Amino acid sequence: MSDYKASKEAFVSGMTGSSITHINVVSAVALSSIALYSALRSRLPPSKSLIFPAEWLLLVAPLLLSMTLFANSPGILSLILLFPTVLLMLVPRRESGTPLPSNLRSPSPNRTPYAPTPPHGQQSPIVQLPALTTYRAHMILMTVLSILAVDFPVFPRSLAKCETYGVSLMDLGVGSFVFSQGIVSAIPIIKSPDHLSSPLKPKIIRVLRKSLPIWVLGFLRLIVVKLSDYPEHGSEYGTHWNFFFTMGTLPILEVLLHPILPFAPVSMIAIAIALSHQVALSVAGWREFVLFAPRTNLLSANKEGIVSLFGYLAIHLLGLSTGTMILPPSPSYFRRQQLETLKARSRRDSNAGLATPSGTSPQREDDKAATELAAYAILWWTFLGLSSFLASVAGVSRRLVNLPYILWVAAFNTSFILAYFLLDLFFFPSPLYKSIYSPTSKLKVPKERRKFPTETQNPPVKDAPVLLQATNQNGISVFLLANVGTGFVNLAFPTMYMNDVSAMVILSVYSIGVCLFAWMTRGRRLWKL
Repeated sequence: MSDYKASKEAFVSGMTGSSITHINVVSAVALSSIALYSALRSRLPPSKSLIFPAEWLLLVAPLLLSMTLFANSPGILSLILLFPTVLLMLVPRRESGTPLPSNLRSPSPNRTPYAPTPPHGQQSPIVQLPALTTYRAHMILMTVLSILAVDFPVFPRSLAKCETYGVSLMDLGVGSFVFSQGIVSAIPIIKSPDHLSSPLKPKIIRVLRKSLPIWVLGFLRLIVVKLSDYPEHGSEYGTHWNFFFTMGTLPILEVLLHPILPFAPVSMIAIAIALSHQVALSVAGWREFVLFAPRTNLLSANKEGIVSLFGYLAIHLLGLSTGTMILPPSPSYFRRQQLETLKARSRRDSNAGLATPSGTSPQREDDKAATELAAYAILWWTFLGLSSFLASVAGVSRRLVNLPYILWVAAFNTSFILAYFLLDLFFFPSPLYKSIYSPTSKLKVPKERRKFPTETQNPPVKDAPVLLQATNQNGISVFLLANVGTGFVNLAFPTMYMNDVSAMVILSVYSIGVCLFAWMTRGRRLWKL
């Protein structure tokens, strides 16, 4: 067992990664799959009896193929998916792409809102965004597929986590998880700008209680790994630290920053932290400590996990900034609320409240959100390019979570969220979408088509695929099940010696099992944090 463990650790260690372009093309298969799904859904009648097999085949199988059999030629897989998509676009849109009349009455019971029900008489400024649901679910699925696929030779070593410097699919997955967590953490401060200025102690106690289960999971994973002599990559987070500890710590650090968040753009604070972290790595000796210091005590034994926290905090805050831009009705909504709150506090006027009157639902301006997303994506890609010319930065490093890595994660996630937004607008451009065609929107619609639902109606919505809704709703539970399944498969099979056919059979069964769990628990939140 010890010989196999050493061989397995060597199998996933010492990697140098691939290229950013290659990772982008591999990830773009997810966009191609949702394009094909959307084309089918908008043109053909749905078949409820085959909905799970169809959604797995269209939305999950391509992700698995993109990182295994088609990993070295992901563009071909995208072309295979896009060919029937183009043909379907020649078919007339079903009911002009508008939702069924029943959707005018109420949302689907399987829809998972991003925000709790607001108080009576007050409508929440946050609505579920199908594009965001799809993005988060695809990110979770890519993560749970890759954590097992990496143990098979069918998964190229170029996509496995890099030892120190380099880019890979799995390196990106870790940062994307943190970025996604940051987006969702924007919900309470959008619903109530006063949340940032409320007393710090009760918020810390509340977030500690919410983070406690994640820390418990981290300790349970540590105990199980050590007792079972399970192969582990020591330079990933350290001897005892793991990703659960990172995820449990970041919300606490965010709350500690609440007193300064109202006074500057969140993205600016995130970049300031990222730059400070990079200076500490390059000038203060943190880089040498992480890469070369012997593991002689608890701090040095977990140096990667502890030092990387500051970089992950910057990624979390960049996700938070993105959430304040895309979750509310307008990209400037959150900042306006902040200014109104600050003015009210300065005037000591408790009646000077929000910019939007209580009981009204401001119309969304998704075109403006898309424009700002595009601007930020260009900005982060540009900064990433500039950082490569800095002599003090050796390259992208997930192990250090340095400035290039932070910028890469932000650029990638912002770009792909934008792509999901644009796909939704392209395949479901119904003029009935009040959330798309607002009076101040720059999207032009002929006057005769400007028909909006009355205030007593819920505007029709385009839901994300049911499987992706279910995956997003219980993402933590799905991730935990995937970790258990990964451990079971590795203990039951000599994965690194298996041929491609056997590997694909096991990976397919594993992915079906994980997705079936999400499907069977749809409409119920199993884990509340």
